[in-house]
Order: sequence, then structure tokens, then C-alpha cells
Amino acid sequence: MRQTNRCADDVGRTEVHIEQVMTQRALGGFKAAFCHRTPGRDREIATAHSLRNFGQRTESIANCQPEQSADRRVVANRMISTHGPTLAATPATRWRYCRRMTLNYEDVDLSTWLIAGGRNRTPGQPLNVAPQFASNFYLPADRDYSRAKGTETSDAFETLMGGLEGGHALAFASGMAASHVVLNRLPVGATLAIPVDPYHGVKGLAVEAEAQGRWKILRLELDDTQGWVDAAKVADLLWLETPANPLLTVCDLPAICAAPRKDGTIVAVDSTFATPLVQRPLEFGADVVMHSATKFIGGHSDLLAGLLITTSADLHDEFHTRRLLNGATIGAMEAFLATRGARTLALRMEKAQANAEELAARLEASDDVAKVRFPGLASHDTHENAAKFMIGWGAMISFETVGSPERATAVCEAVEIINHATSLGAVESTMERRAAVPGQETIPPTLIRFSVGCENVEDISNDLANAFATTRHL
Repeated sequence: MRQTNRCADDVGRTEVHIEQVMTQRALGGFKAAFCHRTPGRDREIATAHSLRNFGQRTESIANCQPEQSADRRVVANRMISTHGPTLAATPATRWRYCRRMTLNYEDVDLSTWLIAGGRNRTPGQPLNVAPQFASNFYLPADRDYSRAKGTETSDAFETLMGGLEGGHALAFASGMAASHVVLNRLPVGATLAIPVDPYHGVKGLAVEAEAQGRWKILRLELDDTQGWVDAAKVADLLWLETPANPLLTVCDLPAICAAPRKDGTIVAVDSTFATPLVQRPLEFGADVVMHSATKFIGGHSDLLAGLLITTSADLHDEFHTRRLLNGATIGAMEAFLATRGARTLALRMEKAQANAEELAARLEASDDVAKVRFPGLASHDTHENAAKFMIGWGAMISFETVGSPERATAVCEAVEIINHATSLGAVESTMERRAAVPGQETIPPTLIRFSVGCENVEDISNDLANAFATTRHL
């Protein structure tokens, strides 16, 4: 493997470069826009992430060039420990690195991995793995049929997403297909613990199985931490959804994942609303993470896709087999679009979260709004849970309008920049009155689920203000 050494001859230039990198890494890179809490809390989180990644990076460098790793380690130490405006450089300080043919997600910031991961860097290959439209392949070969083994396009997407979440990923045709594979591994007589009001598709699977006498269902409020801890001792599967759709309740994920369990019990987390940039449940002890990649990961309202990510080889193999049997493999075009969309996830989330925080504060102050649900607000019921472990607040807001359900519907129809549409997590803002959706009758009747996009925040705010003004008679 060819290795390249690069030394900066100009010490002053090196000092400036190191200071720039120090500022980015010590503050957590894109974390600055994701974390909207106290400066002390931000620094605590950023330093923890830097320390975690520092050991991994210096170890990989030491494996390449032991003699030079000492200099790099000195530089890295200064990057972590120095927060002043300048970073002193000595004549011995040099910026050196080795180039390896295999990029590891642990060696770089997650925002970098999103752009650099999942690529075939063989000379002569295109930068982006193209859609591989094929159902079968010439034999003999490891890949014989795409329903069983996927395609090179889905391989790239799974590599990218596995690294982002810190496990091994499997891509599915939709988020519900992924959820179905986890839930329906439960045998007859098993006990499933779910939130009182989960995503309506998951709720439907649980209701059906309960009616057929297949499963016993434990329904728990997401903020009932002790209830979930107790359930871990008796349930076969704990299905958590945090932040919840659409009430944005945040459970105490670290406490529940760390709770003692009976043998064989697994914890699954629907982390769609957060994305791996805001929370990484596998790090807290969850067994599997589910994402509807249709939402934030794809990010452009143009595909259906789902993901399961786990650190367990046994679960990965089982999910792979169940995906095959259920015919739930992702298509090549969807995998390509999802990968392309994921490349800009960090940039989109940075903008969308900043917009969401500002809009949540304005909505809370509005006379046209009865209640705002947003994890970043101190008034949010589970704000303290979110502040414990989330690196940011996400880009979802739910709010209840003053007046009738008809007014809430009219608000959604009156907007001109925000899109009156279902689904969420895209570059464009969307909103809908959620109680109007069949199966969501338990939701407050005037609640609007608002997925904040990347438009100018003043334009979004003015759009809402105009919609409120034209519907006050209802």
C-alpha cells in the first residue's frame, strides 16, 4: 500500500492550519449549529467526542508510521486541550499524515464520513457508485440474485449508513419493511413493549398480532423510565421511538438501554426523527436502530427506504434472511438516491435545526398557538431527557393552534412556502394536521406536525404569520 508523507515547511502556515482544525474539531465540527444549549454543556459534549475520536485516530496513524505518530499525537493533544485564540507551534511541530486505501468511519468526523464514505476508490471507477439495475448475475459468483444479495449500489448505501450509526447496516424497501422484520421475529406467546401511541404503522402490526393472540402487548408512556426498566425484565422486545412521532416525547434512552434484561431481550430504537447526527442509540446499548430513510436521510421527498443497523453479527444475519424472505430489499435507484441525499445530511440538518430552534421560540410566543412541542424548549415535557444525551434538538416541531380543528387544517392549506403534505425530513418544509390521518385520532385535534426545512427562516416565519392571520375567523 502506497503511503504518502506530507510536511508543511512553513511553521507559521502550519500554526494557522492547526488552529483552524482545532477550532472545528474541538467544537465538534458541525456540532456548533446542532447544539443549542449552554456553552458549558456544549464544550463538555464536544470535548467528550474529541477525546473519543482522538484515541482511534492516533492509533490508526501509529499503525502506519510509528516514528511520525508522536508529532501528530502532540498536535492532537494541543487541539483538544487548547481553546484560546492562538496555538503555539514549535520547530518540531509538523503536519504529517499517511494515506490509506481504506477509509474508516472512526477516523473522521461524521460530517466527513457522510461525504467520503461508501465510495469505490479503485482507479478508473466513478466517484459515485451508479445505480446497478440488475436482478441476476453471471455464475459462479458470490452475488447471484439482487433480492438475496442486493447490488453494488445498495452495498454503498449500507456501508455509508453503517459507519454513520456505528454498526452494520441493512437497507430495506421502506421504513415499515425494516420495522416489520424486527417485530415479526417475535414468536407466538412473546411479549412486546411499545409506546402507548407509536407510529401508526407499528401500532397496526402490534394490534393485529394482539388480536390474533400471537403477542402480549405492554403499552408504556415513553417518559415512564421506570416502567421501561421494569419491562426489560419481562418483555422479549422493547420498541422505543424517540423523539416520538408526532408528540416529540424523548425517553431516557441511556437509562433504558442500560437496564438489566431477561435473556434474549433486545432493545430496538426508531431514531428516524433524530438521525445519527443527533443521537446514536447503539452507543448506549441498544441492539438495533431503525430509520425510515425516506425522511431525513434521503432528504428530498423522492424515495422510499428503510434501514436496520446493529453491532450484532447474529442479528445482522437474521435480519438479512428475513429481508430475503419478505422480499423487502431496496431497489437500485432508491439506494442511489438515498446515498446521494445522505451526502448532504449534515449540511441540511445544520440549517434545518437552526431554523427549528428559532421558529419554535416564535411559535411559543404567538397568540395563535396554544402549545408547542420541541425538545429544545425548556417548557417541553421531556426537555431534561433530551439534554442528557442528544447532540442537538432535531428539526421537528409539533404545535397546536388556537381554535377549531378546521382552523388547523386551514392553516396548513393557507401556507405558500411551507408544503401541505405528509411525511417529513426533507430539504423543503412540510406540515399537516396529524389527527386528520386515519389511525391518529388519539392525537390532539388541532396539532400540526411541522417538519422544518432549509428555507430562509424569515420567509418560513412570515408564511406562518400570514396563514395565522387569514384563519383567525375559524
